[in-house]
Amino acid sequence: MTNNLLLARVVVNPKVCRGRPYIRGTRIYIAIILDALTQGLTPEEVIDHYPSLVLDDIHAAVAYATKLAEENDGVAVVNEPVHNNLFYLR
Repeated sequence: MTNNLLLARVVVNPKVCRGRPYIRGTRIYIAIILDALTQGLTPEEVIDHYPSLVLDDIHAAVAYATKLAEENDGVAVVNEPVHNNLFYLR
């Protein structure tokens, strides 16, 4: 699946999930998926915890994080509001 198709699975809507990015058709935040992966869960284990997800959703979360990092010139910004077309303030 191409990056554009993966990114199409991610939704940012200020009226849903308090504006946090989530996987289309679910209300599962991208941050939850990334945190689970960071904690050492495999994609399959994440899917076991969240059965409404499929493997492409996990890939979409990683693609979104990659795109966000690229949009910020590869710099992680912590605790500062950053505006671009992928990030909305909470």
